[in-house]
Amino acid sequence: MKKTSDILATVRMLQEENLDVRTVTMGINLNDCAGRGMPAVLKAVRAKIKARAGSLVRICDEISIKYGLSIVNKRLAVSPASVLLEGHQHADAVKLAQALDQAAADVKVDLVGGFTALVQKGMTPGEETLINALPEALSSTKRVCASVNVGSTKAGLNVDAVKLVSRRVLDIAAATSRFHGFGCAKLVVFVNIPEDNPFMAGAYMGHGEPDCVINVGVSGPGVVKRAVDRIIAQQPDCTLDTIAEEVKHTAFRVTRTGELIGREAARKLGVSFGVVDVSLAPTPRVGDSVGEIYQSMGVRAIGAPGTTAAVALLNDAVKKGGAFASSSVGGLSGAFIPVMEDHALDKAVADGTLTLEKLEAMTAVCSVGLDMILLPGNTTAETISGLIMDEAVIGIFNNKTTGVRLIPVPGKKTGQRVNFGGLFGSGVVCNVACPRGAEDFVNRGGHIPAPLRGLTN
Repeated sequence: MKKTSDILATVRMLQEENLDVRTVTMGINLNDCAGRGMPAVLKAVRAKIKARAGSLVRICDEISIKYGLSIVNKRLAVSPASVLLEGHQHADAVKLAQALDQAAADVKVDLVGGFTALVQKGMTPGEETLINALPEALSSTKRVCASVNVGSTKAGLNVDAVKLVSRRVLDIAAATSRFHGFGCAKLVVFVNIPEDNPFMAGAYMGHGEPDCVINVGVSGPGVVKRAVDRIIAQQPDCTLDTIAEEVKHTAFRVTRTGELIGREAARKLGVSFGVVDVSLAPTPRVGDSVGEIYQSMGVRAIGAPGTTAAVALLNDAVKKGGAFASSSVGGLSGAFIPVMEDHALDKAVADGTLTLEKLEAMTAVCSVGLDMILLPGNTTAETISGLIMDEAVIGIFNNKTTGVRLIPVPGKKTGQRVNFGGLFGSGVVCNVACPRGAEDFVNRGGHIPAPLRGLTN
């Protein structure tokens, strides 16, 4: 029997604290669309997406009205597009991205992820084709998001792949220079990529998933902040474990709500339900910030000593609350720290209290990594490779997912502001404390072996 207090707390989240379902993401396996002729592949891709996702937006809108709960985004995540590119050329990869973009527009979803290559141990011709096509693919589409997995705890780190991707990042920035390099915001470089993540830009449908599945992402940093504020108002001298307990209970209720929505959407669509990802994914809106939660806890200057500990506390409490609420928690589930998309983190960078190096330390205990980081336009490929490699080994050696979204902004220097608008927000170009000096190390290429902890079988 549910406690009355839990029911009332959930009602308050909906009516007063703007709880929403951040995304309902349909995963679609497109591997059966593969073929030698690209026109036939493109036709099959469009047909399958239309057949599976044609009613996704309508059903989500109906559920939203029924429960009075906003479903902010409706998205698609497809199986790795690189599989469809084996035996095909650069121009075919661009056509495939454009077909995915048009199919997403036809079914009225916001974004489609899965223009993806998994290259942790090596690259097939199709994967190399996809990576080299990224600049044109991302600059000629609106809805397509891409990801490249360059390492894992089992496989180690493919440094040759990191070097290739880093060069393409600069090419993407140049190809979208009119929009301050915005194309780079649609590419995530991962290690230990999750196969059921509903959040963009890194969503794709993994090999072990059903033919079609619904995954739900429930966010709500504003709900968690208000819960922390309430417990501190009630108990001004409360300890950190009391705060952690409150966050855990809040995450429990948020997860329950997300699973309800996801299971009903899956049932109405006649597909499998996958996971609910309870991640505190901020938006630029005041009151929807992860950084504000750290401030409510007592970290008044984000980046001050103790900030990493606050990130760890929050991330762990969210995961525990979600895991207790449902056996179907998955994806990333925790706290994101995308600088441009969080006004409090952005302000800390502008004020100089939060540096790129401190952010890297925080990523050791958060749910993703260096996310939505603006870099000077003259940043070299070797510097980008080094940043990716440093972030990657944090994930590999700690057996966790880490990702990188770096955006070198053409023509911009450290300290200048860039505004992408909407969900992607605005931010200040970061300073890399020591941008030179590791070129020889990076350019050796090859492979960083898997750690001993990867030998778990």
